[in-house]
Amino acid sequence: MLKKTIIFTLLSCLIILQVKSQIVNGPKAQREFRAAWIASVANINWPSKPGLSTQQQQDEAIALLDMLQKNNFNAVIFQIRPQADAFYKSDLEPWSYYLTGEQGKAPDPYYDPLEFWVNAAHERGMELHVWLNPYRAHHIAGGPVSDFSVVKKHPDLVVKLKQGYWWFDPSKKGTQDLAVAVVKDIVKRYDIDGVHFDDYFYPYAEYNGGADFPDDESYAAYQNKGGKLSRGDWRREQVNTFVERVYKTIKAEKKYVKFGISPFGIWRPGYPESIRGMDQYDKLYADAKLWLNKGWIDYFMPQLYWQINNIPLSFPVLLNWWNSENTKQRHLWPGLNSGIGGGEKNSDEIINQIMISRAITPSSPGVAHWSIAALVQHESLRKDLLAGPYQEEALVPQSPWLNKNLPAAPTVTTENRDNDLYIKWAQKDAKDVFKYVVYTQYGTKWTYRTLNAKSSFLQLPKTIELNGKVKSTQTLKAIMVTAVDRIGNESKADIINL
Repeated sequence: MLKKTIIFTLLSCLIILQVKSQIVNGPKAQREFRAAWIASVANINWPSKPGLSTQQQQDEAIALLDMLQKNNFNAVIFQIRPQADAFYKSDLEPWSYYLTGEQGKAPDPYYDPLEFWVNAAHERGMELHVWLNPYRAHHIAGGPVSDFSVVKKHPDLVVKLKQGYWWFDPSKKGTQDLAVAVVKDIVKRYDIDGVHFDDYFYPYAEYNGGADFPDDESYAAYQNKGGKLSRGDWRREQVNTFVERVYKTIKAEKKYVKFGISPFGIWRPGYPESIRGMDQYDKLYADAKLWLNKGWIDYFMPQLYWQINNIPLSFPVLLNWWNSENTKQRHLWPGLNSGIGGGEKNSDEIINQIMISRAITPSSPGVAHWSIAALVQHESLRKDLLAGPYQEEALVPQSPWLNKNLPAAPTVTTENRDNDLYIKWAQKDAKDVFKYVVYTQYGTKWTYRTLNAKSSFLQLPKTIELNGKVKSTQTLKAIMVTAVDRIGNESKADIINL
């Protein structure tokens, strides 16, 4: 009862703020990042198994994207480099085993999966973020190590772990050079919206049977050159250097492409004081707090996969602490464990986490759901999200540190067509537009819908029937059309009174 009261109070405050915003500034679309991870490693989410036909792969992709669009999501985080391989045409790394069942073999009939996903996501008004694993060279579920594999082509860069994985040595310059080249190639050639890394840096200890990462030779070479850092500090320095380099590489190529990382949800036990759990700083050699403090990312997505009332791992306690470390005011969009399923109890948990996130980061709310499988499998969770926090479409929050320039407002014309109003718009700099927003006022209420960048017209009924306690007819009183750019900036526009 107490938890629900707190959430209701937070929700009420948010509603009041939203109403005030509308009164002062006119109609505004809701802002919130709503994403789902789509994992390809071990065929977790897509494609459902290796070796499907091109048509089957595309049909599965469209079904996932249609489901997200229907439920008012606006972004996907799609894994395209699960084990130093590619879900796209690459001259640097081989086609993925998870696509065709044979590493190095292209889809037949040929198509480029990444290009297909980008186009399909954008047609539905959703951002497409590419998810890459920078250090995993071969997964135990990735089929045999082929002659195309980096394990064979770059044996000097990789080590084999006791559980069977092959891992890049993060300290090797060749490791960083290859990963940066892959990122640059993707950003340059594809119309993506973001680049994403998850929590795999130096591997989890169990991957090597609990033994330390086998980099004695690399560390000895560092010491022989006069290096004085402890091994832990030296490892962290390698990852820090790489993260900063990736960020600068992306921005040099396309400034609007966002860089995000979803690290393990705890920086160190005791931060804040009540928190217990694994120490990623000391075990994965990932100083995630530093990346946030330095602003080497555009969005930070700690994997907060624990429940609100789990005292040693409490979701709001951890999120609030990360927020206190967000000194550069980047996007802080936590990852949620939506895999707990549906039903009233589980839906309440996920919805409460969304509402807490909105309260802690009101200027730039957002979350990501792990993973899309939970949304596919649990209809009750989808319905509860759509009936609750995802009732309305939302625009991705702006990234003002990248660009504050507003796009030009569309030029709008209208035409009466019997019972409908046909509206058409033209855009001066259409290449800068990612979405359009059409605002409509029926009676005294403003509503809106978002449309993709290819849209240029919409037909609206002049009257609508509202079914409440008393059935009423409301007349279209006014419209407004705005343009939204790749960074999330929304144009100004005049309200057209009818």
